[in-house]
Amino acid sequence: MTTSAKRFFRRTAITAVAAALLAGVTPGVAAADNGRDRPDLRAMVEKIAASGFAGAQLRVHDARGDWTGSAGVRELGSAAKPPTNGRFRIGSNTKTFVSTVVLQLVGEGKVGLDAPVAGYLPEFGLDRRITVRMLLQHTSGLFDYTGAMLPDGTIVPGIPLSGKEFLDNRYHTYRPEELVRFGLSKPPLFAPGTDWTYTNINYVLAGLVIEKVTGRPYGDELQRRIFRPLGLRDTVVPGTWPGIPGPHAHGYYRYEEKPGQWKTVDITNQNPSWASSAGELISTTKDLHTFFSALLGGKLLPAPLLAEMRKPHPKGGYGLGLYVQEASCGTVLKGMGGFHGYGTLMAGTPDGSRTYELSMTYGDSEADLGQAYSKADQLLTDKVLCGK
Repeated sequence: MTTSAKRFFRRTAITAVAAALLAGVTPGVAAADNGRDRPDLRAMVEKIAASGFAGAQLRVHDARGDWTGSAGVRELGSAAKPPTNGRFRIGSNTKTFVSTVVLQLVGEGKVGLDAPVAGYLPEFGLDRRITVRMLLQHTSGLFDYTGAMLPDGTIVPGIPLSGKEFLDNRYHTYRPEELVRFGLSKPPLFAPGTDWTYTNINYVLAGLVIEKVTGRPYGDELQRRIFRPLGLRDTVVPGTWPGIPGPHAHGYYRYEEKPGQWKTVDITNQNPSWASSAGELISTTKDLHTFFSALLGGKLLPAPLLAEMRKPHPKGGYGLGLYVQEASCGTVLKGMGGFHGYGTLMAGTPDGSRTYELSMTYGDSEADLGQAYSKADQLLTDKVLCGK
């Protein structure tokens, strides 16, 4: 567990009971803050939860101000709604935080954006054509430790992350170096810089670059450079700690135990070390809004580096740590994340005047949750970011 995580958990232990009581909401009603009822937004979060999720919590910032609400249930078998500012696993939204710190180091002259990663991490014997930029944009060509499809269509598995094998293994601790070496033991997917594919190994390496350059764990650098300056009191780097502190909704994992026999397991507690700096963070919609608004508003990066971050790769539509998409109202910027039991979205217009943050918890639905996730994203993009 990182130093920042230990401090966070000590503070949380004192306030968790009171916070959990305060976070409770009336069964059957989506909660809203500021005393403002927004029927349009309330209907959206209810629609999202009903599309196949156990629960959902939504935060919106637009011309009418800020609104938060939740729908569905906090826990299967209970009528209580998810807390409107509960904590959850944000998955690959972690990458946006990590990319921000790497780019800050670039701005300080401590890291070269187009410098070979091997110069910072010589112990891995990386191809010297792989640059820091390629890590952040997913163009390194490295095989992902979570598994990958080869150019000929062959699927090569990674570490166990599905089915009963994952459940039996969910408290196992992985070291970042172990994850990197697993990926490097497989042939690369393509020559560096010649193609694009989304791989977690890139951001595990980015986290190790931060540690090598600063001499501190990447989580401590996040705390020093982002969490503390922005007042992100509910965002934490859990390391190997399996729980989620304070008020939170439960996440579930549904898998086929035997042919035709499906089982749903509460997966809220799990060791997130397999995701490391590619996806382990825990946060809230409020903290994500504060972070993303500060990033889009130029408070975390100088304008030239923020511009680099927003340049999308033509194939993946991915910049340096975030997605850059064209919607009906123009360019929008997004972070997207999935973790066992949880799905997260944060998005905004380039000027930050309209944003939304959404946490979805998976339950026991047979619905295609990948499709439901995409529909939720499209709905919120159209209604919140584009004002349709």
